[in-house]
Amino acid sequence: MQPTAIFDLDGTLVDSVPDIHAALNRLMGSRLLKGFPRHQVLGFIGDGVPTLLARAFDSREATQDAAALPDFMADYEASAAVHTRPFDGIPAVLDSLQAAGWRLAVCTNKPEGAARILLNSLGMADRFSALGGGDSFPTRKPDPAHLLATLSAAGGDPARAVMIGDHHNDVAAARGAGVPAVFAGWGYGPLEAADGAPVAERPDQLAALLAACLDGSAAGPTSIK
Repeated sequence: MQPTAIFDLDGTLVDSVPDIHAALNRLMGSRLLKGFPRHQVLGFIGDGVPTLLARAFDSREATQDAAALPDFMADYEASAAVHTRPFDGIPAVLDSLQAAGWRLAVCTNKPEGAARILLNSLGMADRFSALGGGDSFPTRKPDPAHLLATLSAAGGDPARAVMIGDHHNDVAAARGAGVPAVFAGWGYGPLEAADGAPVAERPDQLAALLAACLDGSAAGPTSIK
């Protein structure tokens, strides 16, 4: 069966922090609250937009109003690709994986609508057989059911799939689903979030490491440098 590479989105395929950061600070400003530096926003990302906003308001010891989520989403969706771009090397590695016969999918905790807008704006949407967003199914990462539902939508098989991500949620979801994980060392997560999964420090190392995962020869976090 054709193998499937399942990618996280933010911090793995694309560097989206500039636009998330800007939209979050606009939201905070509209509530007369102080914005955040980039490094703090990095710590908020990875568990979906509701959690992002909860962390932001909690850090300001403020109560989140009912309009905050829809206001943020409307602003972010209108500006999701102003500064966001694929990480260097990602388009080339997607080309090489497709040429080698891999099916591609995206499994992200970002809302599906926003993820589709972003991928379409960047001209990347047609590369992927399925997109599982944070609101596409009843669960989201780290629940393995999110990954498995995305994989099923792509027509893939857990026995012939690998998850690639930069967050502990990606590794946890993969392990729960019985799917090998590769940690994206160029992304937002700290290296310890790999939790023993093999690490690719650059996108151009992915093809060899994904193949090694399928044949069982991939080692731990220092296997690819």
